[in-house]
Amino acid sequence: MVKYYLCLNDLKNSWDQVLAAFWQRYPNPYSKHVLTEDVIHREVTLDRVISRRLLTKTSIVPRWAERLFPTNVAHSAFVVEDSVVDLKHKTLTTFTWNINHSRFMVVQECCIYRLHPENLNWTQIKREAWISSNFYGVSRAIQECGLASFKNSITKTMKGFEYILARMHGETPMKTLRETAKEATEKAKETALAATEKAKNLASKAGPQKKTQYV
Repeated sequence: MVKYYLCLNDLKNSWDQVLAAFWQRYPNPYSKHVLTEDVIHREVTLDRVISRRLLTKTSIVPRWAERLFPTNVAHSAFVVEDSVVDLKHKTLTTFTWNINHSRFMVVQECCIYRLHPENLNWTQIKREAWISSNFYGVSRAIQECGLASFKNSITKTMKGFEYILARMHGETPMKTLRETAKEATEKAKETALAATEKAKNLASKAGPQKKTQYV
């Protein structure tokens, strides 16, 4: 049994801009799980660019299953990415899959970057994924876990694209979620500290209270 997922994502940038950002998207604050990227094949024709890249990412294996794999591979995943750029029809098609941990889980993804059908100045991404597992006894649970992780990664991927596109055009990229949370925490600490100091000042102004003596 295979888990299938389909979604559409929009980028408010032209296809040419998104194509340029695609080759520059690593590193970015949302892709810290991507450790390395290497081009292992590239072929250029009159209207097509065909590429194959090897990406090293942090492991897709949960902690409870790491003991089932050698230590040197348990914490990393090797992913092959094939891509075809069709300059004539303005499409970028990518197909990715992991080549290790395949007995535990295989995640295959196909993305088509194309002109948005309702706004030619935007780009639409059609994303499909197939998640399978041959791990006896818990394959369904592993697939559910893989699907949840995949959905979460889409959010990071889109934010990474937006970050790179903003930087390419000289704009200030939006703050990352971690930076926003950090600033909110620091602001809360400052507010609490200010309230504490104010309370101390009020207490000192009030001075010590004299006790009433009864005869």
